[in-house]
This record gives sequence, structure tokens and C-alpha cells, in this order.
Amino acid sequence: MAAKFCIKTTSSLFLVLCLTVILFFSLSCFSADPDPLQDFCVADLNSTIKINGYPCKPESEVRSDDFFFSGLMNGASTANPFGIGIQLGDVTTFPALNTQGLTVNRIDLEPGGIIPLHTHPRASEANFIMEGKVYFGFVTTTDVLYSKVMKAKEFFIVPRGLVHFAENVGRRKAIVLAILNSQKFGFSTLPLNLFASNPAIPNDVLAKNFLVDDKVIAIIKSKFRNETK
Repeated sequence: MAAKFCIKTTSSLFLVLCLTVILFFSLSCFSADPDPLQDFCVADLNSTIKINGYPCKPESEVRSDDFFFSGLMNGASTANPFGIGIQLGDVTTFPALNTQGLTVNRIDLEPGGIIPLHTHPRASEANFIMEGKVYFGFVTTTDVLYSKVMKAKEFFIVPRGLVHFAENVGRRKAIVLAILNSQKFGFSTLPLNLFASNPAIPNDVLAKNFLVDDKVIAIIKSKFRNETK
């Protein structure tokens, strides 16, 4: 009996250990960015070393100013077909964000302006409306649309990786703070991915996907060639 109990106990402990390891690695896969192993790692953007992120600037060269950022005070130009200006507050503009798993961008939208359908493969997104009235929406993997018109001081969440969009439905410029839980969140814009890729996706492939004639695809592609020059 003692031998059987020992075998069963050992097997149970082994099973628990295996499940713990599996759970640990599963949770690690769901985290947005790796956790930092030091107080900070101000990015050395000029380094030629390639890692998952950026190497740290020597601590002796770090200054107080490295941790303060005023780059979102003014909006980016909205003089484009979408009527959108995006001022980045990511690791490339604010190196102190390196290893912090955080990005804060300012988005300016002209009346009628739109953030095209897109996804962020490496981050969830929280949107805080600073000014204006914005129609937000995202689509789930089961093709359900969740959407609502948001006004100033309201807050909207987009789960990681889901296709989403935003449109200024007010009469004045809208300003949104987009906060993402990754220093390099990725931005995959569906219209550009589909109709302005390089090399181009063949017209017949797109035509079969959208159930239209090749000529329709050619017309759409010509619009993007003109508007992205």
C-alpha cells in the first residue's frame, strides 16, 4: 500500500507540475510585452543591436528629461484623404517607454474624418475622448459588431487583434487619446493591406474574396494609388 501511495502521490505531483508549467507559458503568451527586469530601460534608438525591443541606454547617460514627454500637446496634420492626424507617443518618440508595455497616441479627426478599419496584433486599446463626438466600433471573430457614439470624457476599449474603426460624427474636430498595452503595438490597415500592398495582391484574388468583377478591384486600387502618393 505504501508503495502504491508513493507512486500515486509522485504521479499527482508530476501532473500538477506539468499543469503549472503549461499555465505559466500560456499566461506568458497572452501578456502584451515581456516584463522589465530593471527599474527602467531608456531605449538607445541608435544602437545597431537587434533584440525584441531596444537596448538600454547606459544608466550614466539617463537624465530626468528622458522620462517627460510633451509630444502630444499639438496634433499631427489631418491633410489627407482620411482626415486623420496621428501623433505617436510610442517608444520611437518617447524612448523611456522601452520595456514598459505602453503607448499613448494622440489622434485628431476632422469632421467626417475616419480611422480606417485596422487591427493591432500586439495590443489591446483603450480610447479616451478628449474632444468631440466619435463613432467607435469593433468586429469580433464571430462577425458581431459592437459600436457606439462616444462623447468627450468617455472611454472605449478594443480587445487585442480585433478589427475596429472610428469616425468623427460631430461638427468640430475630435481629439482622442489611444492607449495601448505595448510599446510596439503594430498597425495593420485593412484598406491599404488589401489595395495598396507591395507587391500587389492579384486582382482576381481580391475579386473572388469580395464577389465582384476584376474591373471593380482595378478601380479601387487606382483610388489608393492616387491617394497614397
